Amino acid sequence: MAGKILLLRGSEKMTRSSSLISCRDVSYVTQEDVFLGTLTVKETLYFGARLRLPELAKTELHELVDETMAKMGLEECADSTIGNWHLRGISSGERRRLSIAVAILAQPQVLCLDEATTGLDSAASSFVVQALRNVARDGKIVVCSVHQPTDDVFRLFDDLLLISAGEVVYFGESHGAVKFFADSGFPCPIRRNPPDHFLRCIAPEFDQVLAALKQTQRLNFTLSAADGLLNGTTAETRATLVKKYKSSIFADTARKRIQELELLLTREIGKKQCHQWWNQFCTLTHRSSLHMCRDLGYYWLRIVFFIMVALSTGTLEFDIGTSSAAVIARSKVDGFLYGIMISLSIGGLPFFLDEIKALRGERHGGHYGEAVYVLSNFLSSLPFTIFISFSSGSILYSMVKFHPGFSHLLYFCINLFFSISVSEACVFVTASLISNPLPAMGAAIGVTVSLTNHTYTSHLYHPKNQLSHGNRPELHCLFAGAQPNGLYGHSTTTRHS
Repeated sequence: MAGKILLLRGSEKMTRSSSLISCRDVSYVTQEDVFLGTLTVKETLYFGARLRLPELAKTELHELVDETMAKMGLEECADSTIGNWHLRGISSGERRRLSIAVAILAQPQVLCLDEATTGLDSAASSFVVQALRNVARDGKIVVCSVHQPTDDVFRLFDDLLLISAGEVVYFGESHGAVKFFADSGFPCPIRRNPPDHFLRCIAPEFDQVLAALKQTQRLNFTLSAADGLLNGTTAETRATLVKKYKSSIFADTARKRIQELELLLTREIGKKQCHQWWNQFCTLTHRSSLHMCRDLGYYWLRIVFFIMVALSTGTLEFDIGTSSAAVIARSKVDGFLYGIMISLSIGGLPFFLDEIKALRGERHGGHYGEAVYVLSNFLSSLPFTIFISFSSGSILYSMVKFHPGFSHLLYFCINLFFSISVSEACVFVTASLISNPLPAMGAAIGVTVSLTNHTYTSHLYHPKNQLSHGNRPELHCLFAGAQPNGLYGHSTTTRHS
């Protein structure tokens, strides 16, 4: 299931990115389960239903969520958090079933899953495939790629498609594959799992492993007929199977079934649903607010760090005075504060990366756009950013004892607020461009360092701070837009001959 999904309807080709494809018709479940770990299972399904089905009332959404949880066997963990770095969450099998539950909320006609049982034990794999079988019994088409399924899991599938090197080896009913291989001269040995035998016959990696072992003299036996290959290589076996399949009744049956399905496609697979922008904005804002409030590392730990930095700086520079001689010292405090506060914004990068993963999955599903997500995320983070700016700014301002006056304090905190907001926006953009944590961290550090230098330099060399009178240049130390007797006290003038 790698790459893009392709649907063919007569002579009309429609890709997944085309405007003709609707998220109501085709749902795709990736191999990686990406969720916001602070939300519960029920909350995740509820927010997913609100984004996919905006026309339903609140009571109908709750009924749909309860029905979906019952179908996927998630009732017992409905109020359990999914889990993240500091919260213990649900198991891997439950996470997989939750991914499927989110995908089937909109009742898609086709459900595609990429390696649905990867990383699960035999019991969890059987549970997941049985849940998919229940979805298929409701009249839906379920396409699932699996690796080395157990015999019990294999028997749950109705049809089997074997592909090797881009060629179809077999396509038909799963229980007919054993007979097809036996008729082709490659019977499944007794007490061997049929899927393992199929892979052994068509996967070229086995030949490479055997050749490597023979070269190192760790394998001293020849292949026997019981191995199912009759002393032939995998390439030869695959070529024989492909040739047999093309002339078999299984290929004729598959072609007839495809023609019948094309006749049944009387309705368009498209007409993209026009979701309500306001519903998306409210849903995403509510979800982001819950996530930020519950995740300790997203803002709460950074709030503690910001306050600790303000207290430490205020202790070191406590009451440095408001005389003209202390202007440079006060400006250094200002520059250090802005620099360290901006740099602390990098701490949110790991949490931004997790959110970006969830955004990409939902965005590719067509549930909302980038603009509404950015706006809702900014609005959700606004109270935290304001609290950080005014709490740490007020502490430092009162301890260092800058020029008194509420207007000066307000100006100082507002400057700090905008600096932190711009820094977090730069880190968020970096996280959206670079998905790998280590390169993203390096890029974010570079961006924030450049931003810090620019901020401090703009304070030092503001146009208002470089004045001249005739041919006698004067350098006025007016930092951060301060005026005489302003934020930092009186200005000093140095004349150069």
